[in-house]
Amino acid sequence: MQLEKVWGEYQNAIKAFLHKKVADPDDVEDLLQEILIKTHHNIASLRNQKSIKSWLYQIANHTTVDFYREKAKAKKLTDNQLWFEQEDANIKKEFSACIAPFIAALPEENAQILTDIDLNGESQKEYAAKLGVSYSTFKSRVQKSREMLKQLFDDCCHFSVDAKGNLVDYQQKSEHCKNCK
Repeated sequence: MQLEKVWGEYQNAIKAFLHKKVADPDDVEDLLQEILIKTHHNIASLRNQKSIKSWLYQIANHTTVDFYREKAKAKKLTDNQLWFEQEDANIKKEFSACIAPFIAALPEENAQILTDIDLNGESQKEYAAKLGVSYSTFKSRVQKSREMLKQLFDDCCHFSVDAKGNLVDYQQKSEHCKNCK
């Protein structure tokens, strides 16, 4: 995989991502250079070329978090810079409005499982007992339902997640996806 090709394809998207997270354009340029260097040093370790975009966004997100940690250590954070944390909460809040319509698009049984387990917080063990199925069988149903939901999301949006799987950013793939509207 060639760094020039990868960087040429994703540089503008990464820069736009950074502008959402960092107020000062000079800091954005510095972070962009740092991300390029990290990409250069670590591109050989990338095992799956299909995950290059999410891998780059993880690097960008970690680099941004490190940037704010360093600022915090130096106690140079200003109110203008603290909006970074608010932006992350806004993305999650904005995206959470999409969950119910996507769940509703699933077959009724799968939708009910996810609603009860993931949205209402019911215990999987208790739910399995209520249905009269083994716990391991029910766990498989929950996992299958989550995979179906993830597929619906993947069909509609591009996601950027950090190393822990937390949503960092998302973009709708086309105007045809109406689940969030």
